[in-house]
Amino acid sequence: MAPYAFAAVGIGFVLFFAHLILRKLQLKNDFVWNRQLFTYRKLPQAQKRILETFPFYQKLSKKYQRQFEHRMAAFIKDKDFKHRYESTVSDAQIVYPAAVAIQLSFGRANYLYSKVNTILFFEQAFQSPTNETMHKGEYNPSAKVLALSWEDFLRGLAVDDDNLHLGLHEFMHVMHFESKHSTDVDSARFHKYEQKILRHIMQPEVREKLDHTKYFREYAFTNEYEFLSVLTEYFFESPADFKSGFPVLFEYFKTALLFRDEWVFDS
Repeated sequence: MAPYAFAAVGIGFVLFFAHLILRKLQLKNDFVWNRQLFTYRKLPQAQKRILETFPFYQKLSKKYQRQFEHRMAAFIKDKDFKHRYESTVSDAQIVYPAAVAIQLSFGRANYLYSKVNTILFFEQAFQSPTNETMHKGEYNPSAKVLALSWEDFLRGLAVDDDNLHLGLHEFMHVMHFESKHSTDVDSARFHKYEQKILRHIMQPEVREKLDHTKYFREYAFTNEYEFLSVLTEYFFESPADFKSGFPVLFEYFKTALLFRDEWVFDS
């Protein structure tokens, strides 16, 4: 084997082991080294004007606004946006769901939701083809489709203090599913903290407090998927109350998303 071939093999081994070490460090210390390497994508002006009305984007610094726009442009390019009964979708139906998706994944390096290809809109609540019940939102992992009632999605955006937000709720279902079926660092960290959360709420004193205060709505306790989706709504819509009432749970969830306080709390 030629000397340059030995060198190439040697470099390959070094990079491989460096990758393993870096991955272990990221999981142990809860960080991602490559969260935002590039910020160059831009939205068309019509979509940018809609984005500028999005509350989460408005409170970001200029630096993070550029990152947010870049991520949104990449997300929009990566997905198909369709209406069940119309031939076209509006810019609002593209921008607002994309903005919610990026809001939820803003602390992560992996923000494209690879387990979703299509965002499908219905005007109102719709009958699910899987169980024939009425749904406001539904994620179909096998088809990689996230279906949303546009009416209920907009209601979740308009009212920001009732801990009901269809978009955040449904995109958390996608993120949760990803954490169980992907091997990237973000998914591994999310899964680690999901387990911490579930163990924490099973402690007798925590369970008693949950039962006594009834802080989280009853639907949260349907199963682990709904619990994390409901936590997401409370985390973004009433973070101060959430942190005050259940500080350990709040910190676990914040670390699962790698979120900064400045992105959550009003200054």
